[in-house]
Amino acid sequence: MRTTPATSAEVDTWLTVLRRHGYLHRAEPGPDGSWSVQRSPQDARWTLHHPVLAMDYVEHVLREVRRGEPKASR
Repeated sequence: MRTTPATSAEVDTWLTVLRRHGYLHRAEPGPDGSWSVQRSPQDARWTLHHPVLAMDYVEHVLREVRRGEPKASR
């Protein structure tokens, strides 16, 4: 269990790693501290407005990857 809140730098790192490993099609920081993510070119973009929401999204992607599940829409 986390004892500290997620930081923007932590989210940037996780999203970069997921993108470089091919688990995200797109991950871009927004001008207001948000992130725009897209699992595949056909998927709609999701906007994550807070580091906690972004880390929840990262956790969702990692769980799918660990289970070996094909990409599922969120």
